[in-house]
Amino acid sequence: MKENNAITNRDVDFAKWYTDVVRAAHLAEYTSVKGCVAIEPNGYAIWERMQQTLDKMFKDLGHVNVCLPLLIPESLLQKEKDHVKGFAPEVAWVTRLGNKDLEERLCIRPTSETMFCEYWKNKLKTYRDLPFLHNQWVNVFRNEKETRPFLRSREFLWQEGHTLHETKEEAMQETDRMLNVYKTFFEEYLAIPVISGKKTEKEKFAGAEYTLTIEALMHNGVCLQSATSHFFGNGFAKAFDITYLSRENKREYPYQTSWGSTTRMIAALIMVHGDNKGLVLPPKIAPKQVVIIPIGKEDSVKEQAQFLNERLNKIGVMSYVDDSEKSPGFRFAEAEVNGIPVRVEIGPRDLANNEITLARRDKDEKITVSIDVLEDKVTSLLEDIQNNLYNQAKKRMESMTYTAKNMDEFKEIIENHPGFVKAMWCGNQECEEKIKEIRGCKSRCIPEEQEHISDTCVCCGKEAKHMVYWGIQY
Repeated sequence: MKENNAITNRDVDFAKWYTDVVRAAHLAEYTSVKGCVAIEPNGYAIWERMQQTLDKMFKDLGHVNVCLPLLIPESLLQKEKDHVKGFAPEVAWVTRLGNKDLEERLCIRPTSETMFCEYWKNKLKTYRDLPFLHNQWVNVFRNEKETRPFLRSREFLWQEGHTLHETKEEAMQETDRMLNVYKTFFEEYLAIPVISGKKTEKEKFAGAEYTLTIEALMHNGVCLQSATSHFFGNGFAKAFDITYLSRENKREYPYQTSWGSTTRMIAALIMVHGDNKGLVLPPKIAPKQVVIIPIGKEDSVKEQAQFLNERLNKIGVMSYVDDSEKSPGFRFAEAEVNGIPVRVEIGPRDLANNEITLARRDKDEKITVSIDVLEDKVTSLLEDIQNNLYNQAKKRMESMTYTAKNMDEFKEIIENHPGFVKAMWCGNQECEEKIKEIRGCKSRCIPEEQEHISDTCVCCGKEAKHMVYWGIQY
């Protein structure tokens, strides 16, 4: 495979390779605002595809979109102590508007639980109003210390779902349901396999009773928390005095959930599927699935390219013609770095033979087919690419998932074989802290489907309570 000279070899310097791909594919550009990037058209187009797909999945389950204020009064943020404590180091404050100091500081939202609680308090009257199934697509700001485009930045785009329910059981079902939505999206659309489960008490979301997560493994064996779903119980409702008139004509507190995903998903796409040529996009999420490149200056070839494009667009394939004055080789390379799943090449000889050449982005392969079977060949190729990318990623994740029964085995794996480590845990936070001393390794999740690796905790040797996935994280 011929590599792109503008992109560092992935196996030589993974971090540099990542930022090279971001810039070479024109996904984002650095700005004068520290820790914040400009998302370029190519990057935003991917986000729009993610947004459109997830938004439909949410709405199919009855959720509706709202938009709440960016600024949150300090007094409002302080009402839920665990929540504010968890976010305090990341909060940015507005203290002055124009030439006048504010009487009360306003924080730029790091998340919106408190604003939703204020909104709901004024809207909720009786059990007939429930459930509230709300979501918003907005930007947030967190004072991240080490930043990298899409992966971790101070300002980023996300969706945050917030729901309110009559019963604890309904809210818990919602928490599970939304995690499964994210799991489906990652595996069926992004072609990224994930593990799912519950966060430990130490790693759960601030203010939640428990947090569910999906975790993905990047090509270099580093873990990425990819989406989370939180069950809040009625702790926020009590803190904000949100009540409703129940079926028994009593004042009751509702139960709350929250769930979200971010532009970090673009980082996952890059780091799971990308190669030394640039992006590799799964067809189901690619803003442009097919590029048609006419070769030569003959008008008949360009006209045929436009006709092929019309045929593909007619069956719902997102294709376009690149008939720019750049050389064919340059256009091929541009399509490759941008991750276009399928490239269609047509020149005078192809036209004379009623043929086209199809090149697939996920493999270094080309096939020549009749123009007459364009639609069938392209649609089957897109499906095959989608499946192949998932299967490749799953095979790699499985090959980088290890098992440890004691700390010697655990340490050897973490220091020499990056990936997921399955190991038993006693449930004691002190053991989590001890394990973290090994290259910052953290618990990723307690999977619902438990495996019995041994009877004892990998760290302290005492009786084990859970099998846990561990790993080094971004």
